[in-house]
Amino acid sequence: MKYNTVIFDMDGLLIDSEPLWYEAANEVFAQYGKHLSAAEYADTTGLRTKEFVEWWFTKMSIPPDHADEAKNDIIKLVIKKVKQKAKPLPGLQHIFNFFITKKYKIGLATSSPVDLINEVIDYLKIKNYLQAISSAEDLPFGKPHPQVYLNCADSLGVSPAQCICFEDSFNGMIAAKAAK
Repeated sequence: MKYNTVIFDMDGLLIDSEPLWYEAANEVFAQYGKHLSAAEYADTTGLRTKEFVEWWFTKMSIPPDHADEAKNDIIKLVIKKVKQKAKPLPGLQHIFNFFITKKYKIGLATSSPVDLINEVIDYLKIKNYLQAISSAEDLPFGKPHPQVYLNCADSLGVSPAQCICFEDSFNGMIAAKAAK
């Protein structure tokens, strides 16, 4: 089968939002007297916000009844931080132009919530390049499960074997590889 499609992750790949997620998580966790090191944060990069919060609340012995509020607070803070100081990562326009000239279909598959996806797409001015957008936010399983990539390929009308995927996190790489 010939490659004819590219699917991109978003956070940390198209936009420098990973440090913003880290900042937002620590601002919210500080309300509970907790702090994540950079290494700890890196271990859970690529997880959905809900899974990220549940993981760290359990590990840090924070009562779980605050998890939904913390998740929502982190997402709101990240959106605010993206608007204030996010930057596209180098080569963004070049890589999109490359695949456009090759007549590839282009999709986005991310663990991020839809509100943040829309904010980033508008900020980066890439909406017209994307033929499909897939969020793992409401799927039964997030990355490293492959479903977000499988859904994106399906929305693009292609076999996963026709896709090249770009990822920056370990969990995302597992998801892309598992999607074949």
